[in-house]
Amino acid sequence: MRLEEYWGVGPKTRERLEAELGTERAVEAIESGEVRALVAAGLPRGRATRILRRANGGEGMSVLATRDTRAVYKELLDVASGYAVTEDAADRIRVLTPLMERETAEARLDSVMDAAESWAGLDGETREAVLSAFAEYAEDDRIGGEEAAVRTALALRDAGLSTGAFSRVADIDRGDLEAAASALSDLDGGDVARGVDDELDSLRDALDGVESLSADSLDAMQEIREEARAGAEFGEVVVDYVASETDAGFRRVRDATPDEAVDATDFVNATLRELTDDLRESVAERERSVARRLRGRIAENRDAIDAASAAVSDLAFNLSLARFAVDFDLVRPSFVENGFAVRNARNVSIEASDEAVQPVTYAVGGHDLPGDSESEDPTPPSGDRVSVLTGANSGGKTTLLETLCQVALLAQMGLPVPAERAEVSISEDIVFHRRHASFNAGVLESTLRSIVPPLTEGANTLMLVDEFEAITEPGSAADLLHGLVRLTVDRGALGVFVTHLADDLKPLPEKARKDGIFAEGLDDDLELEVDYQPRFGTVGRSTPEFIVSRLLAGADERAERAGFETLARAVGEEAVQRTLDDWSPEASADD
Repeated sequence: MRLEEYWGVGPKTRERLEAELGTERAVEAIESGEVRALVAAGLPRGRATRILRRANGGEGMSVLATRDTRAVYKELLDVASGYAVTEDAADRIRVLTPLMERETAEARLDSVMDAAESWAGLDGETREAVLSAFAEYAEDDRIGGEEAAVRTALALRDAGLSTGAFSRVADIDRGDLEAAASALSDLDGGDVARGVDDELDSLRDALDGVESLSADSLDAMQEIREEARAGAEFGEVVVDYVASETDAGFRRVRDATPDEAVDATDFVNATLRELTDDLRESVAERERSVARRLRGRIAENRDAIDAASAAVSDLAFNLSLARFAVDFDLVRPSFVENGFAVRNARNVSIEASDEAVQPVTYAVGGHDLPGDSESEDPTPPSGDRVSVLTGANSGGKTTLLETLCQVALLAQMGLPVPAERAEVSISEDIVFHRRHASFNAGVLESTLRSIVPPLTEGANTLMLVDEFEAITEPGSAADLLHGLVRLTVDRGALGVFVTHLADDLKPLPEKARKDGIFAEGLDDDLELEVDYQPRFGTVGRSTPEFIVSRLLAGADERAERAGFETLARAVGEEAVQRTLDDWSPEASADD
C-alpha cells in the first residue's frame, strides 16, 4: 500500500517516513497504531495520533460530528491514557475511536471488564508488583521490545498471576519463556552481548587495547625507543610491547609487522594499523558465527516470543483501561436499539479534578431503566425521543449534556461508563453543541451547518444542544429551536435541548417533553443551592430572586443596598425576603 493513501500522509510526510523507517516498516507502524514509531521518525505526536486514528478507525471518527463532541472525546482519552501502565498502552488508548458495530463494542467491553475484575481483585502489594513488572522492562532502553515483553511475562508469572486477564500470559510455557529471554538477551538488539562467547570477548578486548594504543601512539613510541636502546632488536621490542599492552597475542602481532618501513615510527604505526584491521575482521567473523547460533535459539523459541509480545501488549492495554474503570467506578453499559438512559451518571471531567459530583438520572427514547427502590431517585419517562431541559442559571444543564456525551462516547468506544446503570444505542453522529455567546449571523449559520446535516443525512443521531438562543435574537431562536426539536423527532433521532425559552416552544411535537432543574435557595456562604437532578415533565424556572437576595445580603453601602431593594421589588419582594429569612445566620443556627 502506498503511504500517501493513508489520511494525513502527504508528500513531505511520506518522504520523512520513508527516509526514517522505510515504506514497509512505516506501513506496519500505521496499521498497528504505533504512535511512538511515527514520533521517532519526526512527526509531531498530535499529527501521528490523528493519522493513526483515521487509519485504524476512520469510520468511527465521523461519529464526532461537532467541535464540542471532539473536545469531549479528546478529554476522555487524555484522562484514560493517564492510567496507562506503559507508554505503548497510552498510545493505543489515544488512538481509540468510536465503533460502529455493537458486536465490536461488546467484544472490547468483554476484555476491559475482565481486566477490571482482575485488577479490582488484587491487593495493593500485588498491584505494585504488576506495575513494576511493566515499568521495569518497558522503560529499559537497553533491551528490545520482544525481550521486554518476555521478561514482563516472566515477572507477572513470578507474581503468581494466572487467572482472569492474566491467563494468556500464564498459558505460555515458563521454560520456553526463560529460554527465549536468554536468547534475546544474548543477541542484544542484533549484537552479541558480552559474556556469551569467551573467544569473541577476548577478540573484542584485544581490539579495544590496540585502538587505545593507536590513540596514544606517541607515548608508545617513546617507551619502545627506550627499550630498544638497551640493545634489543627493534622489531622484537615492538612485538613484545604491543602484545603485552593489548593481549592480542605474540603471533598475531608478529604477523602484523610490515616487511618494510620508512623508519621506526612508520614501523610501529603500520603494525598497529594492520593489527587493528586483522582484529576487526576476526571480531566480525566470530560475531557472525555466534549470532547465527543465537538466531537459531531465538527461532526455536519464536512461538513463545510472539505469544508473549501479543499477550503482554494486550494485557497492558486492557489493564490500563481497567485502572481507569476501577478508579472512576465505571460500569458496563447495555446496548439498546433506540434509546439513551443513565441512572446516577457522573461527569468524568469533574471527578478527575476532585470536585464533588451529584449523580444524575436521565433518559430519552425507549429504555427499561427501572426505578431505584432504595432511594427517591425518579424513573425517567420512556418513549419521549426529545427533551427540552430548562432551569436555573448555573443549574448544571450544560454539565448534564457533557455527561451524556461522555457516556455515549465511552460506550461506543467499547468502554465502561460513569453511572450505576446505562442503556445506550449506537449512534452514527453525536452532536454536542455548547453555549457559545457570539450573537451574529455568521455564528448562527456555522452552527446550523454543523448540527443540521447529521440529522438530515444520517440515522441514529444523538443531539445534545445547549442554549441555542445565545446565538440569535430570542424570537427567532424560539422558532428555530422548535424546528430543531420537530426535525429531531421526525428523523427518529434522540435529543436533549437546553433552553430558557421553553414557554415559547408550544406546542411540542409528540414524543417530546419538557424537564426542569430547580434552585432551592442559598447556602451559608450565599452560594446557590441547586438540585441538579431534573424533574421530568416540569418546566424549570430561573432564579432571579436568589441572585438578588445574595446581592442584597452582601451590600454594605446604603446606596448600593437601595438599588438592590428596588430590584427585589421588581422580581418579587416577598420571595426575596423569604430567601433571606431562610438564609439568615439565626435560621441556620436554629437548624
